[in-house]
Amino acid sequence: MAETISQDTPAAGSVAERYALAMLAHADELRAQDPGTLDRIAADLQGFARIVREDAGFRAFLADPRLSATQQQGAAFALADKAGVGKEVRNLLGVLIANRRLAELPAVAAAFGAKLAERRGQQVAHVTSAFPLNDTQRAQIVARLTESGFSGVQLSETVDRSILGGLIVRIGSRLYDNSIKSKLQRLQYAMKGAA
Repeated sequence: MAETISQDTPAAGSVAERYALAMLAHADELRAQDPGTLDRIAADLQGFARIVREDAGFRAFLADPRLSATQQQGAAFALADKAGVGKEVRNLLGVLIANRRLAELPAVAAAFGAKLAERRGQQVAHVTSAFPLNDTQRAQIVARLTESGFSGVQLSETVDRSILGGLIVRIGSRLYDNSIKSKLQRLQYAMKGAA
């Protein structure tokens, strides 16, 4: 099964990237006692970021500037406990809340995943689909990209209902756009040219 990252990687030097680098450095320190720390933190970060991304009501709650840090912390920690998130990510949540940057969590998770992939020599394929991918589809995408000469492929998934169907895959400098939206646009241009 392919690993996935939550979304497109934030720009270099961004706030999200700085938090991700700090979390990566902290994970490196903890690896001396627990070699599996890095993978556990990555999984916890991705899992919690996925929950935040998929729950619009919770996202709105966390982004509400009228809420105190205590209110945000209570809700975020309750969700973290429910999701079984470890203490490292829970501490990161506390820091993000204290700095009023909890809305950056999905970007921090994406930056962490990208830095980890880079460190491991993996290539990140940014996949946009109209609906969430299942494990079989992920495995098929990774297999096709591997057949095309890419190695160590890790998926970064984004759901965009406006593409209607199909996929848009960006890996390195290559872009594969097989979305229904693009096909319809090409058909529209062809029809305008024929008229």
